[in-house]
Amino acid sequence: MPQPTDQPQLTPAIVAEQLTKSFAATTAVQELSLSVFPGEIFGLVGPDGAGKSTSLRMLATIMNPDSGSARVAGFDIAREAASVKDHLAYMSQKFGLYQDLTVGENISFYADLYGMSRKGRQARIEELLDFSHMRPFIRRRAGDLSGGMKQKLQLVCALIHTPKVLLLDEPTNGVDPVSRRDFWRILHRLRREQVAILLSTAYLDEAERCDRVGLIDHGRLMATGTPAEIKKLMGGHILAIKSPKARKIVGLLRGLPFAKSVNLFGDTVHLVCASGTGCAGQIATLLDQAKIDYQQLREIEPTLEDIFVSLLGDSGEAAQLPAAEQVVVHAGIKKDATPAVQVEHLTRRFGTFTAVDDVSFTVQKGEIFGFLGPNGAGKSTTIRMLCGLLGPTSGSGMVGGSDIRLEAEHIKQHIGYMSQKFSLYEDLTVSENIDFYGGIYGLSGSRLAERRNWALAMAGLEQHKTSLTSILSGGWKQRLALACAILHEPPIIFLDEPTSGVDPLSRRRFWDLIYAMAEQGITVFVTTHYMEEAEYCDRIALIYGGKMIASGSPLELKTEVMRDKIIDLRCPEPQELIAPLKGLTEIRDAALFGTGLHLVTPDAAAAEAAVRRLLTDLNITEVAMETIMPSMEDVFISLIEEVDRRNGQTQGKPEARP
Repeated sequence: MPQPTDQPQLTPAIVAEQLTKSFAATTAVQELSLSVFPGEIFGLVGPDGAGKSTSLRMLATIMNPDSGSARVAGFDIAREAASVKDHLAYMSQKFGLYQDLTVGENISFYADLYGMSRKGRQARIEELLDFSHMRPFIRRRAGDLSGGMKQKLQLVCALIHTPKVLLLDEPTNGVDPVSRRDFWRILHRLRREQVAILLSTAYLDEAERCDRVGLIDHGRLMATGTPAEIKKLMGGHILAIKSPKARKIVGLLRGLPFAKSVNLFGDTVHLVCASGTGCAGQIATLLDQAKIDYQQLREIEPTLEDIFVSLLGDSGEAAQLPAAEQVVVHAGIKKDATPAVQVEHLTRRFGTFTAVDDVSFTVQKGEIFGFLGPNGAGKSTTIRMLCGLLGPTSGSGMVGGSDIRLEAEHIKQHIGYMSQKFSLYEDLTVSENIDFYGGIYGLSGSRLAERRNWALAMAGLEQHKTSLTSILSGGWKQRLALACAILHEPPIIFLDEPTSGVDPLSRRRFWDLIYAMAEQGITVFVTTHYMEEAEYCDRIALIYGGKMIASGSPLELKTEVMRDKIIDLRCPEPQELIAPLKGLTEIRDAALFGTGLHLVTPDAAAAEAAVRRLLTDLNITEVAMETIMPSMEDVFISLIEEVDRRNGQTQGKPEARP
C-alpha cells in the first residue's frame, strides 16, 4: 500500500485545513485537517454523530464550512465548487437512484448529468457493467434491486465520468458479506487507477483494509495513521479467550483489578490487561474454578475495533446509559415446550417470481434466532409474513400460538417489530414517537406514562425527550425504535437489520439489551449482515434464493455443516495476491479478511503447500499462515458458493426482492 510520507513528489488529491462546521450550539466538525493522496484509500471512522457525514458533505461542496479551507483535485471547495464537482464522485448514505428507471437508464441519466458525449460513453458503460457484475440486470428497475445491488449501481453511476476523487459515506451499510467483497474489489481496482478514495465506514474490519485511517469523535480528529500505527495507541496487551460461553466469561472478568476493559467479539472475549501483569495464568485459573470450557487463551495483536472501543468506550454515548438489566421490564413470559414460531413449507410468490420457497423452521421461547442471507434472499419477506403484514402463497406458520393466515391482526398486537428503517416519525419529538406507538398498542393514562419513562431510560434519552427525532444519531434512533417496538412488552420481537449503519459501541449496547430480553423469556428473531452478531445467536438459519440451505448453532455450522477449510494468510500487499492465489487449483477462493486473506480450500495441507510454492516463486517471505476455525463470514460465503457450484452458477445470480 502506498506510504504518502515516502513519496514527497505526490500532490494530495484532498487537502483539508481546520475545517469547522456548527449547527446552532452543536459543533459537528471542529478544525478537521487531513490529506488523501492519489491511489490511496483513507478511512474515516468514529461513533454515530462524530462528524463523518458532515466532513464528507463539506468536501463534496454540498455544505459550506463555517471556517477553514479545503482543496479537492486541486480546486478550492469554496471558490471553485463547479470545478471540484467535475473531478469528484460522491456517494451518500441515501440512494441517489431513480427507482422507476432501469439499471441502464439510471447509468445513462448520470452520463448525461456529467456531460459525457454519446460517442465515448458506451465503452465506459460496458466496462463498468463488467467489473461490477451488473450486466445481467441492465433492464431491471432500480426499485426492484436488493440493497447490495443498489449500492453497486450507485457506485457505477458515480464512476461513469472517471473521477479523480471518490467520496463514499458508509457505502456498505446494509450490504451482505458477498456484496461487500465485490464492493472492495471495485475500490481496489480504482485505487490502482490512482483515484483518491475517502470513505467513512461502520465496519471496523473494512477500516483495516484502508491505507490510512482517521479516528474522529465529537467532530475532532483524534488520531491519523496507517492501521498499524493506530494500533500502537492501545495501552497494555490483549488476551483473546474463545469459548461457547463467551458471554458468561465477560461477566466473570469485568471488574477484575487487572482488567482495563473486557469486550465481546462473537464467540471470543478480548481482555485488555496492563503490560507485565501475567494475567493469562490468573484468567485460566478463574475459568477452571468456574468450570467454564474454552478453546483458546492467547495474546493477540489488537484490531482497529479494539482501539475504537478502548479510546471511545469511556466517553461515548453508550457510557451514559443505565445497565441493560435495569431497563428491561419483565414481561411475565413462561418458558415451555410450545414453540414461539413454527413454520412449515412457507412459500411466497410475486407473479412468476418466488421470493420464499418451501421454508420450514422452529424457534423456541426465549431463543435468539438469527436469520441470515444475502441481500434479496427472502429474509424480509419471511418476516413480513410472520408479522401478519403479508399473506403466504402456500404453507403454514404459527407465531405465539396464532395462525399467520387466520389471525394476522391478533399477531400484530402481540409481537414487536423493528424494521430496517426504524419506523420512526422524524418530525415528532422523542416523547411524541413513544406516545404514538403507545396509543397504537392501547396504552393510556398512568400505564402509558410508566412505559414512556421506561422507554426514555432504555434509550438513554431522558435529556432529549423534547428533541426532534430527526436530529438524533443513528445509535439513539436505533434504541428509540427498539423501545417503541417493545413498549407493550410483547413475548416475541422481530428485528430486521436493526444495527445496519450503527457504530460498534452502539451495536454492543444494543446486543446487551437483546440478551437481557432473552434472559427474561422474550423470543428474539433477528436478521443481520454483521457476521460477528450472528455469533451471538443461539441458533442460525441461512436462506439463499428463497430456500433454506443450512441451520444450527454457530459452532455446528462451523464444525459440522461447512465442509471447506480456511487458511489465514498474513502478508504484505494481500490484495495483490488474490488473483494468483485464485489461480491455484487447490484454492476455491481468496478474499480480504481484516489485514490479511482467508483462503478457502477442500484440502488444507495440499493448499498450504501450493501457497508456499507460489510465495517462493514470487519471492515473498514475510508471511504467516495457519489453518483456523472458520468465521461466520467464511461459513456464510462458503455455503452460498457451494449452492452456486451445485447449481452451476457463477456470476449474475438471480436475486430475490428485498
